[in-house]
Amino acid sequence: MDPAVDCKVAARLAVRLLARKLASGHDLPMRRILLLASFTLLAACARAPRPTPETPGPVGPARPQTGILIGLTAAELGQRLGQPGFQVREGAGTKLQWSENGCVLDAYLYPPESGRGADRVVHVDTRNRSGADLALETCLGLLAR
Repeated sequence: MDPAVDCKVAARLAVRLLARKLASGHDLPMRRILLLASFTLLAACARAPRPTPETPGPVGPARPQTGILIGLTAAELGQRLGQPGFQVREGAGTKLQWSENGCVLDAYLYPPESGRGADRVVHVDTRNRSGADLALETCLGLLAR
């Protein structure tokens, strides 16, 4: 007979014997140990993680404020920048994207908290085509060309 088959049969028999022994009620200390181990495992999982102290990350170059576009509607953005080249719905919000002359501008619009009114810009991100950050003023200049 194949040794691998012998190991599988032996493993099955061992599991059956252990299951019978635990189910029979003859081994009360073993049940208590398993119960205690289960509670210990649950207690370890339920423990809240300790907060890690926040260490400030490396300070990079300051990005310009994007406030000049914050609060605008899609129609107002269209008047300033033209039709977006890309538009996608992301959950409750909308992402509009303009890409010209090496600049990519993403504007994220979300509905007001009251739920009434037009979606408005809450965040703007600008970058070059390779993904490196680009100043908003530079990007707006490139888009206007």
